[in-house]
Amino acid sequence: MSERTEKASEKAINAPGVVLILIAVFAAIHLYRSYLPSEEDLQLLLRFAFIPARYDAPADVPVEWIVGGRGAQAWTFVSHAFLHADWLHLGVNSFWMLAFGSVLARRLGALRFLAFSIVCAAAGAGAYLLLHAQQFVFLIGASGAISGQMAGAVRFIFSRPSNLLLAGRMQPEHMQAQSLVEVFRNPRALLFLGTWAGINVLFGLTGEELAGVDNAIAWEAHLAGFAAGLLLFGLFDRWQNRRS
Repeated sequence: MSERTEKASEKAINAPGVVLILIAVFAAIHLYRSYLPSEEDLQLLLRFAFIPARYDAPADVPVEWIVGGRGAQAWTFVSHAFLHADWLHLGVNSFWMLAFGSVLARRLGALRFLAFSIVCAAAGAGAYLLLHAQQFVFLIGASGAISGQMAGAVRFIFSRPSNLLLAGRMQPEHMQAQSLVEVFRNPRALLFLGTWAGINVLFGLTGEELAGVDNAIAWEAHLAGFAAGLLLFGLFDRWQNRRS
């Protein structure tokens, strides 16, 4: 086996360190929560989950339930992404981050990847706030950030003819980023976008629930995170910046 083939195989197996660290942090937090008494876990959620009522609480919401003050109004735009409903929720998000986040992280590098993910998570929370104003519901999970990572990857993984299932073997730093116009003219990209959007709209119409969670899947945060990733990818793309 040649050195080049060995490197390609190694990349297909090993995700970038930043992705593995994030997944490890998600797992460690959820493991810690699993040992907390229910009251203490609720207090943690009240402090770090994204709650629309935190910004304009209706009269029937007890004041002591809105904890964290102005600080929580800021940090929960991001901190909600580190909390998950159960191990299934965590596992699904970890799988998609490994699949698409790994490709994006190899292209952007760790710092840009983290900044990009934070922006997409915040965009998802912002959309959730607009559509659920004053509601006392929890938004948790990294789905908004991961949806943005998927969208960022769409901007370049369809630029050359290859099997999407082989995304782990790609060399994303050598791929030409596509403009939004090119993405929407690319049949494979359109098929991916349409399928992904359709699934999330179906979640919204059916109100399908996550196992063990009273709240429905936050499809609004998914779509907003995805839109942010698709639109803002160029601002974070170091390879695009080098060519300019």
